[in-house]
Amino acid sequence: MTLKEISIRNLMRRKGKAAFVLAGLVIGVATVIAIVSFVNAMTSNINNKLEKYGANILIVPKTENLALSYGGLSLGGVSFEMEEIREAELARVKTIKNAQNVAALGPLVLGVVEISKKRVLMAGVDFQVSGILKPWWRVRGAFPESDGILLGSEVARIMELSPGASLVVNGNKLAVAGVLEPTGSQDDQLVFTRLDTAQLIFGKQGKVSMAEVAALCKDCPIEDMVEQISEALPGAKVMAIQQVVKGRIEALTQYKNFSYGISGVILLIGGLVVFVTMMGSVRERTEEIGIFRAIGFRKLHVMKIVFIEAGIISTLAGIMGYLIGIGSANIAIYFFSDGQPIAVPFNYQLATAAIAIALVVGLISSAYPALTAARMDPNDALRAL
Repeated sequence: MTLKEISIRNLMRRKGKAAFVLAGLVIGVATVIAIVSFVNAMTSNINNKLEKYGANILIVPKTENLALSYGGLSLGGVSFEMEEIREAELARVKTIKNAQNVAALGPLVLGVVEISKKRVLMAGVDFQVSGILKPWWRVRGAFPESDGILLGSEVARIMELSPGASLVVNGNKLAVAGVLEPTGSQDDQLVFTRLDTAQLIFGKQGKVSMAEVAALCKDCPIEDMVEQISEALPGAKVMAIQQVVKGRIEALTQYKNFSYGISGVILLIGGLVVFVTMMGSVRERTEEIGIFRAIGFRKLHVMKIVFIEAGIISTLAGIMGYLIGIGSANIAIYFFSDGQPIAVPFNYQLATAAIAIALVVGLISSAYPALTAARMDPNDALRAL
């Protein structure tokens, strides 16, 4: 009979203790896998949302003049009445190292116009990239042509305008092509038109007040792109505006660190369960171990029997812990993601790590019981018969 067969028979005879050790390890491994899978899935989901978030980098002129708030974001010293960036210079953004991560570049011209005796902020934009830069926009009507404008919901409400109406803006007759649905941002209080139309109205041909950049930066830090764009445009100030996404990522990081600490405690408890149970099993098998030593088993053989038992249980615990952890992560994600379908795929590396964690904890916790069994005096063991 081989050492492996002896170990398996010992486990079959002591099913209760084996199940107790298995449960302790499964709980610890499943907790770690659930936390890692949950955090990885949520981080991946946030990264994917970051790619659809719209503009997450702003390019504005360097100036010491009045501050301007746009879209609820503080843009720093921006004075669109005095400072502009040359539109041709923005082409340098396509030459940066991470140019492949630039999904869209949208220049803006900002200025104040008078409509129906009310002063309104007008923005000239490139509507061809607005779907990427402002994916939340919903328009009642259509996007304007060269002689049209798009009204924010608040502007349309206050001035009682709707698609089809005509307005005179700084001596230019423009038609209302559409009205934005409420966005909850400063866009509701702006009037939008095509970039070239706004440049003509404000006399700023070839100049822009700022530019918005949508960066696909799932695999590269946006901070790197900000630095690269700053080097390409030394006369501009470049800022990342991903506070919301960044806040969620930081919250996840803090949760991950805290959860790893909890997981470590749970693994420690699981290791103690293995230690206590294996020690009890060794003491119960004093006579059996004495017989093994008496018939010629060496200390190494006795230790191997204990380690094989721990290895078998640990491997099963790793497999079960991974499956239970993945299932738990899928359930948790459903509640933490507002019911959105975010699947946790099977991960071979994580599955291997789960088995490795279980083996390490199981074998380390069984080391002292195995050593105790090996040091047992066969004469004392047989005397107890």
